[in-house]
Amino acid sequence: MVLAPFGLAVPQEVWVRVCGMVVAILGVYYVLAAGHGLRAFFAWTVATRASVIVVFAVLVFTGLAPTVLLLFGAVDLAGAIWTWATLRHDAA
Repeated sequence: MVLAPFGLAVPQEVWVRVCGMVVAILGVYYVLAAGHGLRAFFAWTVATRASVIVVFAVLVFTGLAPTVLLLFGAVDLAGAIWTWATLRHDAA
């Protein structure tokens, strides 16, 4: 449902569902952290989320992943920049 619109094959192995579960659990952490005002948590995520584009670019440029993966990395980079800017604005 998520991969097909981007022209990515739907994997039949169980790993995609395991990764989906991990991402869902991480999403719960984000919601709980926001609900408790844990600004430090969001500050910790900025560098790691910004690094996603680097890892995805390496995978694409080495031929291990399709180019469309860069779109997912760009979205994460944009979110990291938005988070950084918001935290910086709120601290000022």
